[in-house]
Amino acid sequence: MEIQGAIDSAVAEIGTVLLGKQAQVRLALCCLLSRGHLLIEDLPGMGKTTLSHALAEVLGLSYKRVQFTSDLLPADILGVSVYDRNDASFSFHPGPIFTQVLLADEINRTTPRTQSALLEAMAEGQVTIEGETRPLPEPFFVIATQNPIDQSGTYPLPESQLDRFLMRLQLGYPDPQAERQMFLSKRSGQFRGGALRRCLSPQQLTGFRDAATQVHVADSLLDYLQRLVAFTRQSREFAVGLSPRGALALLDCARTWAHMDGRAHVVPEDLQAVLAPVAGHRLVPSGDYAGDGQALVDLLQRSVDVIGR
Repeated sequence: MEIQGAIDSAVAEIGTVLLGKQAQVRLALCCLLSRGHLLIEDLPGMGKTTLSHALAEVLGLSYKRVQFTSDLLPADILGVSVYDRNDASFSFHPGPIFTQVLLADEINRTTPRTQSALLEAMAEGQVTIEGETRPLPEPFFVIATQNPIDQSGTYPLPESQLDRFLMRLQLGYPDPQAERQMFLSKRSGQFRGGALRRCLSPQQLTGFRDAATQVHVADSLLDYLQRLVAFTRQSREFAVGLSPRGALALLDCARTWAHMDGRAHVVPEDLQAVLAPVAGHRLVPSGDYAGDGQALVDLLQRSVDVIGR
């Protein structure tokens, strides 16, 4: 199966339970195929959990959800060794992190200590517990959610952890047509597993991920990328510009986006399509600039020409 048809099939299948969000679903698939992790920041009830569960189901991946709370401990995520008196030995009981798709729900409601327990897993695909390194399943994809409103009992993610997420998305309110379709639907609004058709096999998923890394990038496209990155580091509107990791993230996602469209080369539109979700949470406005991350991305796109002058 060609990747373009497989992606269209997966997006359509998820669209049966998450109405009117095809663009966000495509970006989530791009994030997974780029071997990254996803942060979904939005109000409650927008479909964050539905997207996560549906994505795992159409790809045939194992799925677990952890509700992050202020009293959650790292061991609750990673697992713990339990002493067995019959064998006079310790046996390891793996935590929910040993899955292919992990939903870290409301990650900003737990303490920094527990948040940091995900860092090694997200960066290296393994965890070290009691001195022993244990590999995680492949693929390993973390989808974290958080509410954008500052509330009591929340711990905002530090910049170092935000940078671990390849993309940040907002789902937003449905358009009127999708909302009317939701009203007329016989579904209760609560997505349950087993309702969706699997669209990709694990072998296809692995093949698509490997093929995306081979998509050609011309020198002129790299020049455009470097101008974008340089502008974030030199313009007075930016307090913090894109790091080398952020620049590589843009390049990786642009390659994947091109591959998802069935092309063997990257065009400027690929870079522009992934710019907001990849760069928005990495850019920090300066003190004399009133905009937020999205405003900075808009400024970046307006200010940097595709063709250098």
